[in-house]
Amino acid sequence: MKNIKLLSYFILAFIQFYGMSTSYALQLISADNERFLYTGRVEYSEPKKPVLSWPGTSVKANISGDKLVLIMDDENGKNYFNVIVDGQDQFPAVIELKAGLHEYDLSYLLSGKNQKITQIEIFKRTEGHEGGTQFLGLKLADKAKILSPPQALSRKIAFFGDSITSGMGNEGANNGKDDLVSEKNHYWSYAAITARNLNAQFHTVSLSGIGFMVSWFDFIMPEYYQQISASGNNDTQWDFSQWQPDVVVVNLGQNDSWLIDNEKRLQPEPSERDIINAYKSFMINLKTHYPNAQFISALGSMDATKPSRKHWIRYIKTAVNELNQANKTSNIAFITFDFNGFQGHPRVAQHIKNADKLTTKIKSLMQW
Repeated sequence: MKNIKLLSYFILAFIQFYGMSTSYALQLISADNERFLYTGRVEYSEPKKPVLSWPGTSVKANISGDKLVLIMDDENGKNYFNVIVDGQDQFPAVIELKAGLHEYDLSYLLSGKNQKITQIEIFKRTEGHEGGTQFLGLKLADKAKILSPPQALSRKIAFFGDSITSGMGNEGANNGKDDLVSEKNHYWSYAAITARNLNAQFHTVSLSGIGFMVSWFDFIMPEYYQQISASGNNDTQWDFSQWQPDVVVVNLGQNDSWLIDNEKRLQPEPSERDIINAYKSFMINLKTHYPNAQFISALGSMDATKPSRKHWIRYIKTAVNELNQANKTSNIAFITFDFNGFQGHPRVAQHIKNADKLTTKIKSLMQW
């Protein structure tokens, strides 16, 4: 009898162990699976290791099962990503990546979900200053599946800008620092909000500190905007023909205004005509890549649009007017995001206000 009880115990233990081990078996879904929906300037030189470096680059997928493990290889260990489940973006999971190759088990996000399909979105909050991240795929439960991908949106908007567009400091305390990487969230930038308002996919090419004539570092947007990688100034080349936007929004001038007026970084100091011509030159080059898009020049909402610096509004507006006069098909629109007296990068509330203004403008121009 004692031997029978002992044998029964071992059989039960084996069954429990075997059941536990199989229930936790995971399968790899490689990053080159055609059922992933990628958005943004993503580098595919290694299809199984696509690189997400620009703010707002994202991966979406519809999955089944109750296990979710992300496999990420981060360049510097400085990037943050939102992970949004079933579109619930008010309180996403936020993951801080470690340098190198790591797995991030987010299975707890699926706890208690009874539906057969879960949509996940992996969204890069941070920008090129933080480096690139290779996405190597997902691990799902053994019998789970990656299902048909979410449908790509037909409307397309491209944004070119600086820290305002990136969302620098937008989640910081109003009376606190606004340069913490953990509080930089492009998802709640005016650019991403505008795209969601209009049900449009978007590409963002932005970098904190950059200008069209002078930057806080040794390269400017005319030397940067053609890259496929956002990690510093490099020789990578984006193929503009593979993604043509309906609308292009350019919000540059904040850094130029500060560095020229206050820091005197450019010597000899450029004249009004020099500044206007530099802006025109960049816009002309950009328009060669997007000949059919509606362009919108924007400025603000930091102190480049404050009353005492209204000459910068005049510079940009004059450049736009001259471009439109020289080419009747240009039809570049102009908009300002008003300075409200806040001495810092705009917070989320300001981004929402600016997005509402831009959304109204685009709706009017595009009849969306």
